[in-house]
Amino acid sequence: MCISISVDLTVRNRTGAITNQTRSVMDYNAILQRIKKEVSLHYGEGKIADYIPALSKIPPKKFGMAVKLVNGEEFHVGDAAETFSIQSISKVASLSLYIRKHGLEIGSRVGVEPSGTAFNSLVQLEYEQGIPRNPFINAGAIVIIDGLINLYPDLKQGILDFVRTNSQNNHIYFDEEVAASECATGNRNFALAHFMKSYGNINNDIHTVLDAYFHQCSLAMSCIDLVRCFYFLANEGITEDSLRILSRREAKRVNAIMLTCGTYDAVGDFAFRVGIPSKSGVGGGILGIIPKQMSIAVWSPELNAQGNSVLGMKAMELFTTYTGISVF
Repeated sequence: MCISISVDLTVRNRTGAITNQTRSVMDYNAILQRIKKEVSLHYGEGKIADYIPALSKIPPKKFGMAVKLVNGEEFHVGDAAETFSIQSISKVASLSLYIRKHGLEIGSRVGVEPSGTAFNSLVQLEYEQGIPRNPFINAGAIVIIDGLINLYPDLKQGILDFVRTNSQNNHIYFDEEVAASECATGNRNFALAHFMKSYGNINNDIHTVLDAYFHQCSLAMSCIDLVRCFYFLANEGITEDSLRILSRREAKRVNAIMLTCGTYDAVGDFAFRVGIPSKSGVGGGILGIIPKQMSIAVWSPELNAQGNSVLGMKAMELFTTYTGISVF
């Protein structure tokens, strides 16, 4: 069911004569308002990621959603301007930086297949001899950070500059409390890094790598920031300011990895219900891309068993249902 409005347009025909035409335009404001109302019925069905102590303080009844069309128009609803810890959504930024520097050859260090297991699984990593299944599970993202460290004199600043420039918001910051909290409780990530180093798949000092990784995950951004930051993935690799971040082919590949690996071990269900490239984070955010059309972001902190936002998943499903737009 598409929600649209009729708009009268004054245009010139081929002979130069002025005519009036009416066309249907999607009413995104109405769609977002309807989604906000409907998803509110699902508060209480998930649980905040309290295993990261700094995230346990977030009020659970939050919901924000933003959309940015490739023509530059933006729409948002609810808490879309409120900053939150984007957590694993930040892995899209580091992967884009990596591909920008290295090209599409991620090489033998990281795969591009869905994991089918938890995002911090040690069992799978041991079975595959220290090679992470894809760059969006924790082990894979740590390898990507390791591969970026020698390319930047200060990788943390490089990541911050990247998201600030793309979002046109110089106030984006690392939440130091969240970064410290993740470091203090990140034993599993240290184990993953040490295990990969034993196989020669981590080259730099583990504490240096994980410091950059924890800070990346602590980025505080809003839904509005996210749709602006990753607009380039909807626009064939080019920002709204006409800066080419990735080639068209590279942007296509990042979107493909988001579709197949972006929501952890729920990617099949997400593709079935939503049908767009997406990346979630345990802070409750989900980034979605509809190539050549728009970027979408939603935030609500209550998570399901796979670590994805309960309301966010529902909102994305409703959005593609009400607009009739997906990649399928």
